[in-house]
Amino acid sequence: MNPKQDRIILDVAYQPQVRAERNTQRLMLDVLIALIPAVAVAVYQFGSHALLVMATSVTSAVFFEWLYRKLTKKSQSIDDLSAVVTGLLLALTMPASCPAWIPVVGTFFAIVVVKQLYGGIGKNFLNPALAARAFLLASYSTALSGNYLVPRGLKGAVDAVSMATPLGVLYGDGYMPAVYSLKSVFLGNMPGALGEISSLALLIGGVYLVCRKVITWHIPVSFLGTVFVLSFVFGGGHMGRGEYALYAVLSGGLMLSATFMATDYATSPVTLKGQLLYGVGCGVLTVLIRKFGSYPEGATYAILIMNLCAWAIDKGFHRHQFGVTKEDLIAQKAAKKAAKEAKK
Repeated sequence: MNPKQDRIILDVAYQPQVRAERNTQRLMLDVLIALIPAVAVAVYQFGSHALLVMATSVTSAVFFEWLYRKLTKKSQSIDDLSAVVTGLLLALTMPASCPAWIPVVGTFFAIVVVKQLYGGIGKNFLNPALAARAFLLASYSTALSGNYLVPRGLKGAVDAVSMATPLGVLYGDGYMPAVYSLKSVFLGNMPGALGEISSLALLIGGVYLVCRKVITWHIPVSFLGTVFVLSFVFGGGHMGRGEYALYAVLSGGLMLSATFMATDYATSPVTLKGQLLYGVGCGVLTVLIRKFGSYPEGATYAILIMNLCAWAIDKGFHRHQFGVTKEDLIAQKAAKKAAKEAKK
């Protein structure tokens, strides 16, 4: 018997690491199931336009992952469904009116540049879908934020083909049209990116993920709660503080980002205290970018910035070793201190 051949190596250096009887494919399938309500609302409101964007994005994401692994002679990973999730999430950040080639460029950046060049799933330090979103905004801002199609639910109430989003109005002149009531914004009767129009659909998906223990409540609640509190404090527009804060939470891509993007295993902290701090940081940055920046949607950049801080947060809230008591830790610190003094 050759001990070198029989040795089993368990590499735990990378996330996600989940202590459950579920593999990556099962987790990604749960995410896809959680996205069904948002996808259904997008298809209902925008029809074939939404289907084209989502189909193109998912197909190209899977293709680029397959092609990269094929060219580099690595084992195929498309069956874990992570590329499908990335492609769908990226599509949900786009308007129905964007050209079909935009998702192709975005998925190439997400899958090849952000994910595969750093080793594949769990080894990327930025959320692939959000990184691709930021790249596309910097490169093709007009195609992504220029014209938002009027959804089916508003076609009888307005005489237009495209409209500004509620978030754009909120951080623009502040006079919210009557068609953008809180009820309409919550249910999904508003223009916007495919995955941001219905807060109810995203809430249903988030509750499903929490019940399935795919994510915990810490990041979404601390993220959304911080945005609400700070928006209430800052106020703005021509409405009451409470109403303004509700619009700030329900409009734009905040719900989608807080539930499905910020909770990405590989780019968020693993400790519960770290997740709370991470969520608060995302919320603070989102409000600051919205309030003082030139771009009304700050969730994308806020999460990407906090992705870069996740390792430091985990380091500050590291877990104690199993079987190590408080007295052992004190003794270890004393020994280290004595060793430093001895070297001097």
